[in-house]
Amino acid sequence: MTKYKIGIDVGSTHTDAVILDENNIIHAEKTMTTPDVTTGIINALRVVLERSGINVDDVATVMFGTTHILNAIVQRRGLGKVGVIRVGLPATEAIEPMLDWPSDLRSTVNGGIAMIRGGHDYTGEPLADFDENSVKNALRTFVENKVNAIAVTSVWSVVNPEHELRIRELANELVPGLPVVLSHEISSIGLLERENATILNAATINVMINAVNALRTALINMGLGHAKMYFAQNDGTTASADYITKFPIFTVIAPVSNSIRGAYVLTGIKNAIVADTGGTTTNIGALVNGYPREALEVEIGGVRTNIRAPDIIAIGLAGGSIVEVRDGDVKVGPVSVGYRLIYEGIAWGGDTITATDIALAKDAMKIDDPKCNPELARSKIPSWLVERAYAKMVEMLEDALDRIKLRPEPETVILVGGGSAMWPKTLRGAREVIRPGHAQYANAIGAATALVGAVVEKAYSYEQVSRDKAIQDASEEARKRAIEAGADPSTIEVAEIEEIAMPYLPGNAVKIRIKAVGKLKL
Repeated sequence: MTKYKIGIDVGSTHTDAVILDENNIIHAEKTMTTPDVTTGIINALRVVLERSGINVDDVATVMFGTTHILNAIVQRRGLGKVGVIRVGLPATEAIEPMLDWPSDLRSTVNGGIAMIRGGHDYTGEPLADFDENSVKNALRTFVENKVNAIAVTSVWSVVNPEHELRIRELANELVPGLPVVLSHEISSIGLLERENATILNAATINVMINAVNALRTALINMGLGHAKMYFAQNDGTTASADYITKFPIFTVIAPVSNSIRGAYVLTGIKNAIVADTGGTTTNIGALVNGYPREALEVEIGGVRTNIRAPDIIAIGLAGGSIVEVRDGDVKVGPVSVGYRLIYEGIAWGGDTITATDIALAKDAMKIDDPKCNPELARSKIPSWLVERAYAKMVEMLEDALDRIKLRPEPETVILVGGGSAMWPKTLRGAREVIRPGHAQYANAIGAATALVGAVVEKAYSYEQVSRDKAIQDASEEARKRAIEAGADPSTIEVAEIEEIAMPYLPGNAVKIRIKAVGKLKL
């Protein structure tokens, strides 16, 4: 019996859904994204099931690439109160947690802050005696403040998590049932960024639980109660619903990674520049060994974090970008008509000139929509404006492609996304330009085909441990986390090993980063 996988990806304009068997795309659909995200996902799922005609009993998994967490943080909606514990006194007293957060987000999330003695050096040795009584007092205060979760960050816990683990034990004894998020399980070296990511994770746990429950109910109502649920992660891998409810921050930028991973699946090219053009923005990233190149730091809702996330340049240039002439100059974007393109665009009988109208008038693209009439764009937009606007659009894209490159040589460029058809077949700085079949569904394809994965990043002193033992230790932890995320243990392999010297620390210190991936455990 054929087993199908369904991938769903939420974009700012459209929500895409695809059904795949082991090797082929069976059916794909686009529906409008809705303000609450969940309704749009359910609509896309219902449409793709109805029009494909497959038997729902044959669906094994449903993978979601969702913006629930990003929307909650950006809009400050549905976030929980977090009790924050930092272990590190007396060394970390100068800057308190959340000091540089936007004031509205800080007041929404802050359920109390406790800074206590303890923490470790990068060698794993204690910096100060652990103050257990202060932890107990903080936990009691958090209960009085009615927090929804607790975020714990200890100095150099990525090397020695002893104090973070002890706080979880104390919390389980004193405040059982209250989620406790430990920073060494969230991100890596960099106290403040790791702490920020841990707090945001704790604040969004209930958002993700509610989303998972709503989607699970929808699956049951559609006869898909047997299908396993997975969620796309920021690094181009996927993880089970149970895992993601503990670590929702790992999904916050996942839809962007989906398009890069989808570009690899559609072309088989492991290393390239990928441009994903939607209705409002074009996101440009690098594909490295089949996965998105990751950034060292990412800002979410005005907060600096160091979670795993794709290295992306986003420009306000896409299919719905508004084109206008101001002070004799042609402007393209960043304002977009978004999903209203099919109502307001010139080619659909509207009165707003968009980037899509320019491409249609230039005869650079075709749209398979009986309501779209390119002749309207050609007759209503002056030819000089078509030429100048299209040249400007291409120049904006080429400049952005140039900024994401790490070397001067021309590189392969893969174009994906619903708006990617408007780009020319040659671009400055590109060795070749590829727009694969099903490019408009690359995001959902990336979500449906992702492997289960986990990343571990730890610091070691090679004066205290050998290089082989350090890599083995980090690899074992990455494998353990991949299994926890839902990978089949027999299929797990180490996909990436990164070793970076830290010459600013004594003891021949290095940072080792391991990514482990495996197939879904069905």
